[in-house]
Amino acid sequence: MTSARNAPASGGVAAPPDRPVRFADPERNRRYWERIERIVDAAPPLDDTQRAVIRTAFSQPAAREAA
Repeated sequence: MTSARNAPASGGVAAPPDRPVRFADPERNRRYWERIERIVDAAPPLDDTQRAVIRTAFSQPAAREAA
């Protein structure tokens, strides 16, 4: 399943993203990530205001120290 997040910029085949292993069972892990992709693909895109709020939250000094 290729979504806009991991689609190649200049065409061709997308490289699969590195994902953490959530479950020891590979089949369960695969199904988990397919479910996450379906949820993300169904979500509406963020508007500019939402993007600005997220950028602001991650650019705060306290957020950098906590990370």
